[in-house]
Amino acid sequence: MTTPGFVAAEDRDAVTAMLRTQLAGLPARSPFYADLFAEHGVDPTALVSLDDLRKLPFTTKQMLRDSQAAAPPLGRHAGVDMTEVIRVHASTGTTGKPSWVGVTRRDAEAWTEMVARAFMTMGATREDIVVHGAGLTLFVGGLPIRDALERIGCTMVPIGTGASEKAIQAMDTLKATALHATPSYVRYLAEYVRKQGRDPKEFGIKKIFVGGEPGGGEPAFRAHIESEWGAQVTEGLGNADMAPVIFAEPPGAGGMRFTGGRHVVVELIDPDTGEVIIPEPGATGELVYTSVDRECCPLVRFRTRDRVRVTGLDKDGAPLIRCIGRTDDMLIVLGVNVFPTAIRDLVQTLAPRTNGVIQVVLPHPGPRVEPPLRVEVELGPQPGDQQRLKREIEDLIRARLTVRADVTLVPPGTLERTEMKSRLTRIEAKA
Repeated sequence: MTTPGFVAAEDRDAVTAMLRTQLAGLPARSPFYADLFAEHGVDPTALVSLDDLRKLPFTTKQMLRDSQAAAPPLGRHAGVDMTEVIRVHASTGTTGKPSWVGVTRRDAEAWTEMVARAFMTMGATREDIVVHGAGLTLFVGGLPIRDALERIGCTMVPIGTGASEKAIQAMDTLKATALHATPSYVRYLAEYVRKQGRDPKEFGIKKIFVGGEPGGGEPAFRAHIESEWGAQVTEGLGNADMAPVIFAEPPGAGGMRFTGGRHVVVELIDPDTGEVIIPEPGATGELVYTSVDRECCPLVRFRTRDRVRVTGLDKDGAPLIRCIGRTDDMLIVLGVNVFPTAIRDLVQTLAPRTNGVIQVVLPHPGPRVEPPLRVEVELGPQPGDQQRLKREIEDLIRARLTVRADVTLVPPGTLERTEMKSRLTRIEAKA
């Protein structure tokens, strides 16, 4: 019996056939997978249905790093020679060392198709003038997004990062209708605009597409952004190693749906046991991706470390998800899993007494942290009694997240701002 999942019912037969072809040829193309399948005693040609994927071993990020260290630059898992690669992207992770992702011409075309479908799902049309607030660099949220927006027919304005004044000029003179950036930059830009004595709403932005980090789905954080800009926010979710955007949110849907078409198979697993979870409303787990037709960097059961919750079902029965955080960012406080993004969203609910900017201060790298959890919170324009505010935040964190916190209130602008992803934790400097 086939269990329901993210791949559309009408695509399952085609995806299964394509995946069987990919898996059958993988050991000959990729020494990494030849060894991995042999080590686990599995026959990749034995796949009959998509449910059989659970019989194959997982691939982890550390495996890919080790693969590239053993056979630079692209690794033992790469499926083609470098001469077939037309572009290289990278993800950095916690080490800061790039993990290279090669893209062939066919891979790039598949990415463009997937990302264009995702942005159309989020509401992009050829009538939109989109200010693109991400760098056209190694970041997969740069060039591939440009390709997709141009495929749709949007007018794309490549502002990049570190150019907020030019973003303002572009919105002013080009009458932009949409903004694409990380949630952090969207908030940062609103703050920047207000420092110039202007109201973000006056630019007439109607659509804000966010991705690249958790946050776009946090209710209070989203409400703040929408209030600042007077625009509707929709978010997308992807992965540098698989595809820039694989899930996208239809306006008003209350979650993101799978938009990877016939290029990716998605599983939801229990992050502790590795067992597959049916993506039904209320379920939580970690996303796992398998490429169906990837040439350069084919991946089998790649663990993304993205923790998601199934929020409901779309009109056609497709699961809708929200990202609740990354396992890499998760803190464990006396056995309780805490995501810094969840703390940020709780603090944002107390605006305008706070401005929603927070950082968790750690005595050492996580994930295990002894209570109380030290949290710095920036004051808002109307903080009121600060001692009362401190107690309210601590009580709120304890009631909602079941951990004890020690909150320090700091003036607005104290904590680090970024035009890319927010740094919600920092290691305490040693004296």
